Amino acid sequence: MGNALQDQLLKAGLVDKKKTDKVQKAKRKKQKMARKGQAAEVNEAVLNAQREKARQIERDRELNRQRQEAARQKALTAQIRQLIEMNRLQEWHGDIAYSFTDGTRIKRIHVSEKIQQQLSNGRLAIARLDDHYEPIASRVAEKIAARDPGCVIINDEPVPVSDDDDPYAEFKVPDDLMW
Repeated sequence: MGNALQDQLLKAGLVDKKKTDKVQKAKRKKQKMARKGQAAEVNEAVLNAQREKARQIERDRELNRQRQEAARQKALTAQIRQLIEMNRLQEWHGDIAYSFTDGTRIKRIHVSEKIQQQLSNGRLAIARLDDHYEPIASRVAEKIAARDPGCVIINDEPVPVSDDDDPYAEFKVPDDLMW
């Protein structure tokens, strides 16, 4: 007694006798091994499913890692923004142009004389916030640089207070030498 589906496929000419005999032989062999208690052949579909599941788990881990990295970067950006906004100086705008380099470009902000002196002495630093620049305290700039060094544009070392023995203390720097 043959399989009804196999008989129909044979009559329709979709499969040949050799192929049906081969399938039946493999089926009988599998049943015989199962009766004898021998290990059944590993089902290829099960292996493929396991491999696919392992790949999916790995992809999920990678996506999760990327999401965590994006969230960490977003949190750092928010911290930097908050530090700059909370510690920005009030009334720093003035008539003196203070030039500095941002990468390969020379940028300029207009500051008051007091702010210019503090920037030159290293007491203040310049930080980039979005598309503009803000003068901030040097200690705040160090905190920002620890999170993202690219946000702090200029942070000079503080100049020590000059001694009374300085022979050039009485001379002022001419305005035309400042850039």
